[in-house]
Amino acid sequence: MKLHYSPTSPYVRKVMMILHETDQLADVDLADASGTPLAPADGLASANPLTKVPALERPDGCTLFDSRVICQFLDARSGAGLYPDGARRWEVMTLEALADGILDAALLMTYEVRLRPEDRQMPAFVDSQWDKIARACSAINTRWMAHLAGPLDASHIAVGCALGYVDFRHDARGWRNGNDALAAWYSEFSARDSMQATQPPA
Repeated sequence: MKLHYSPTSPYVRKVMMILHETDQLADVDLADASGTPLAPADGLASANPLTKVPALERPDGCTLFDSRVICQFLDARSGAGLYPDGARRWEVMTLEALADGILDAALLMTYEVRLRPEDRQMPAFVDSQWDKIARACSAINTRWMAHLAGPLDASHIAVGCALGYVDFRHDARGWRNGNDALAAWYSEFSARDSMQATQPPA
């Protein structure tokens, strides 16, 4: 299999963590597809017409894209149970969606500052995206800590990657303020081998 990836993409990081946690890293060749929405990597469109990473080429099926699709495929392939059966599955997928929403908002903030000319940037738009992140972190801190205290599943990985990306690009905003339980969880989760192995380059 071939994974089109970027080392700074938090969505790619989710997939890489799944590969580490399920011992499938050796089954995948990595193809650097770093780029931006304005200048996607050459050749990426042939793997994913949306020109987004990650995209996973398989020898025996269609190329998979969207990190949640790839993560579920890799989990099923390994039998690791990171998307468990039964009622808990819906909790896992909902918390993963919330974490991915944090990533969506954080990426929009990043693109607004890094890609849009300064005289056309909208601080109010950036602040509105941060409000989404702040609400999501507060919701996790107040409603989801019991879940995060349970056995590892895909939502733990998604939350860890989301918070890691917010630290990476928007640390000054201080998501930890008022979220002591989540901050403590993240500090412990960050020490995990798969988190350490997939840190974005400085």
